[in-house]
Amino acid sequence: MKKLLTVLILIASMGLLEAAPIKKPKKDLTEEQLEYLEKMEARIDEIKAMDFKAMSKEEVKAVKEELREMKKEAEGKGIYLSVGAIIIIILLLILIL
Repeated sequence: MKKLLTVLILIASMGLLEAAPIKKPKKDLTEEQLEYLEKMEARIDEIKAMDFKAMSKEEVKAVKEELREMKKEAEGKGIYLSVGAIIIIILLLILIL
């Protein structure tokens, strides 16, 4: 009965938690990285100035793919845990113990 009560309390408390990315301290960029960043910003400004209506579908698709790649590079990597994943991890830990 104690274990059941403990599990129910844990499940109820999971509703109060929310997933958040792990924040890393900002580090200074090297000269090479700053140059690359300036090139990316210039390219994004060029893309914003483009007239997409005058372009073919293939060209628009290529530009969008390029933007996606730049976004992936800029975002970096982070660890995200959903509430469901946290609940499953806790339940597995309880079952193991």
